[in-house]
Parts: sequence; C-alpha cells; structure tokens
Amino acid sequence: MAILKITLGLGVVFILHSVVPTYYNKKFNKKAIRKTKNKNEIMLTFDDGPDKRYIYQLAKVLEENNVHATFFMVAQNAQKNPEIVNFLKSKGHKIGLHSWQHKNAMLYSYLYTKKDFENSTAIMKKLGVNDLFYRPPWGHTNIFSLMFVKKYNMKLVYWDVMAEDWSAKSTPDMIYEKLMQRTTSNSIICLHDAGENSGGAKGAPLNTIEALKKAIPSLKEKGYKFILPE
Repeated sequence: MAILKITLGLGVVFILHSVVPTYYNKKFNKKAIRKTKNKNEIMLTFDDGPDKRYIYQLAKVLEENNVHATFFMVAQNAQKNPEIVNFLKSKGHKIGLHSWQHKNAMLYSYLYTKKDFENSTAIMKKLGVNDLFYRPPWGHTNIFSLMFVKKYNMKLVYWDVMAEDWSAKSTPDMIYEKLMQRTTSNSIICLHDAGENSGGAKGAPLNTIEALKKAIPSLKEKGYKFILPE
C-alpha cells in the first residue's frame, strides 16, 4: 500500500510539474506562436544545429530559392560554431534558441531549468543574438520554464508541421510528400539540420536538404510566402 501511495504521489507530481505545463504551452498559451498571422504566409524552421557537416549545403538551397529560415540552435552547439552563427545572420536568417544542452525539460528540476536558461541566453548574447525566440526540445516544458521565458523576454515558437526528417527511414521523397500534404496556410514547418549529435539519424539532414530542393519551389507554386518570426 505504501509503495502504491508513493507511486501515485510521484505520478501526480510529474503531471503537475511536466505534463500540464507542456500541454498548456503547446495548446493554450496565447503568447506562444503556433501559426503565422497572415494567409499563405508560412515559416520554415530548423532545430538541433548548427552542424557544420550540413549547414552550408542547406544554406545554399535556401539562397538559391530566395528563402530565409529560422534556426533554433542548441546553445552548446552554437558556442562551438560561432562562424556558422555569423554566416547565417549575414545571409538574413533568424537565429533562435533550442535550449542549452538539448535535454527534456519534463525530467528536470528548478535548478537545472534555471541553469539551462542562464547558460543558453548568456551564450547566445555573446554571439550577438539578443532577440530570443525559444523552442523547447520536443516542445516539452516544465512548471518553471514559462517563468524563465518571461524573465528573459523570449517568445515561444512551436510548429504545426513535421516530416519525421530525423529518421533514417525517411527518404527525400517521403519528406517531400509529407511537407506537401501537411503544409497549409499559416503553417510553421519544423525540420532538423543536425544528425546523431542531437538525437537524429546519422546523415539525416542530407535527406532533408534533397527534399527541400523540390519542396520549396512546390510550396511557392501553391502561393505560399516564407517569412521570419517577429
């Protein structure tokens, strides 16, 4: 009986600490950005980088199609690759924050959450990124996350389109088809520009890049305009 009570108690704590905040921020937080505002304006975003193995190929595809994107970077990755941050900024892309170490906020305490935000914002500001748009890894938050989002004047940005591009099973054609089927007016597309170092499959971004060579022109033909968050 005692073990059952402890288990139930821990379950309740987890729900209040992690599940409720995650669901609230994803679905109900009115200040979070989940869609673009104007008809046929869509947003292209990338998580988990920067990864020098893929970023320049990806940037070339974007430049060839005259599209600007938002790169939600893991702060430790950005710290190791300041030249990539500067390169993307020089090309007109937006740099966002994707946590300090790409850990799941649902599993961490106040102290780690505090350290996560303190360290990541300090790193990004040293890199000249002061206008902070924030996307939590997997979209997961805890009861303390929103407090720090407000403290550092961040804007939460989620998504409504994914294409499972991180998977080793996802071919360029599969990613392309999912993007075309799932993207609608006002969509925010979430793709990934890093591989196994942030939980994806090795080489997966190469499939994403190939898919975008077809998808971007096709989405433009549908009348969609690519924008950046404001």
